[in-house]
Amino acid sequence: MTERTLEDPARPRGAWLLAAVVAFATMFLAFQPPAHSATGLTPIPGENELARNLQRTPVSYRTQMPAGSIIIDTSERYLYYIMGNGNALRYGIAVGKEGFQWEGSMRVSKKREWPDWRPPADMIERAKAQGKNLPRVVPGGPENPLGARALYLGWSEYRIHGTNAPSSIGKAASSGCIRMFNGHVIDLYDRTRLRARVVVTP
Repeated sequence: MTERTLEDPARPRGAWLLAAVVAFATMFLAFQPPAHSATGLTPIPGENELARNLQRTPVSYRTQMPAGSIIIDTSERYLYYIMGNGNALRYGIAVGKEGFQWEGSMRVSKKREWPDWRPPADMIERAKAQGKNLPRVVPGGPENPLGARALYLGWSEYRIHGTNAPSSIGKAASSGCIRMFNGHVIDLYDRTRLRARVVVTP
């Protein structure tokens, strides 16, 4: 009876072992999430729909704020998540319209996934003056103006949140809240802890 083997008698045993290791490594890497070749960050689906200057970008950023803090530059329309050691992640944002911009320092008081939206009374009144009727509550979901995530700032009505209007990113478009592309706010939400400091500059 002839004994069958998978080994090729013309190749040393070590060559087969090396080939097996390479094959396993190739299969393992194929199941890893792809990383951005330039930044090492996992790509965010749909981000390439944004202008390049609004995409999430690692940047050098000198500040005395500790890692985990957030700095919002209203005039430049960027949010910086402080990484420490002079580095930050920069995200393009939408800020308040003229007359709705503000500055100050707060802490993240609450975090919500797919939050409900309850328009404040003054917003409802402004909408009525324009002949529009806003609902009292909009359930969380893709059509909700708060988008996929919300970081609540102190006890104010201001939030850092996603949006159902991604074309507004990079513009002065909100009633004071900081809007982000949904993929970006999910990324920021996962990085940010409760009571993280948020500083909003003019």
